[in-house]
Amino acid sequence: MSGTSLDGLDIVYCDFKHERQEWQFELRAAKTIDYDDGMRLKLKKSIDLSALDLLKLNIDYGIWLGEKVNAFMQEFGVKADYVASHGHTVHHRPEEGITYQIGDGQQLANVTELTVICDFRSKDVSWGGQGAPLVPVGDKYLFSEYDFCLNLGGISNISFDQDGKRLAYDIGPANMILNYLATQIDLKYDEGGRMAISGVMNKSLFAELNDLSYYELPFPKSTGYEWFTESVIPLLESSDISTVDKLCTAVHHVSYSVAKDVKKFVSYGSQMLVTGGGAKNDFLIDCLRNYLTGSVSIHIPNNDIIEYKEAIVFGFLGALRLRNEVNCLKSVTGAKYDSSGGVIYKPS
Repeated sequence: MSGTSLDGLDIVYCDFKHERQEWQFELRAAKTIDYDDGMRLKLKKSIDLSALDLLKLNIDYGIWLGEKVNAFMQEFGVKADYVASHGHTVHHRPEEGITYQIGDGQQLANVTELTVICDFRSKDVSWGGQGAPLVPVGDKYLFSEYDFCLNLGGISNISFDQDGKRLAYDIGPANMILNYLATQIDLKYDEGGRMAISGVMNKSLFAELNDLSYYELPFPKSTGYEWFTESVIPLLESSDISTVDKLCTAVHHVSYSVAKDVKKFVSYGSQMLVTGGGAKNDFLIDCLRNYLTGSVSIHIPNNDIIEYKEAIVFGFLGALRLRNEVNCLKSVTGAKYDSSGGVIYKPS
């Protein structure tokens, strides 16, 4: 996995087992490889490259991924059956039928001498879907003991079953808004919510954030940085309260937004798994528990699941693709059909 935050490449080594109609997994090794300044800059500027230069980067990045996979296997003394690679998203415009993740699958297969599954999103997009989110398939089969799977990343998103169908959508901003404010007081992020908890919630800003029109849209729906810059940042910047008070207010807003949606679907004894960087924000989790008023039991997993859940799930999507089983749900993406997405490459 390589996320849009450009913080590095996540690699995991997992065992997947299908027994008695249920899937199980064991995470046996995991590592995040930081991008050096050169690679980070290449990926950051990739969206502006010409078609020819982007194709060249696709090949180079595929070779680089293969080298990192080989080094990972050597370091941990493991040998994989296959590599499931999300790649790095450069263009994602599903409304135009376009999604493009770089990391050439054939180069990756040649370097590792392993079967490679990549390009997981294109088939769904070709059938009118968003090509995202894909993680809810993993939520459904690998974390089935939970009624809800909440991810508090840059965006808060959730998945759950309703009437026999898996549903998933973006609720709203999470770490995106918190990190934006933290940088204004010279912090990369507000560790544990320590600065936010020292502030005071501002009712006016809280109400303005809660009233954003996105929250009234029906799902499936998704949002991103463009919406954040156009709709959220102006509200933050027009407020004259202190940054610490904005942080406190933002934590309450994120918690309130999640709780408001979850309460629509809870039943007695509901269990919710929380992952993503926000799971480490103690103040955020405490606020979320308060807004849920005991209607849902929140579970914070161990750090490996918090950090590597997405990479684990893409490994699982690869297993499903090799079995030619559904790994992309139309109920989640809005496509015409469920599909088994991913292109398979064999080493030459």
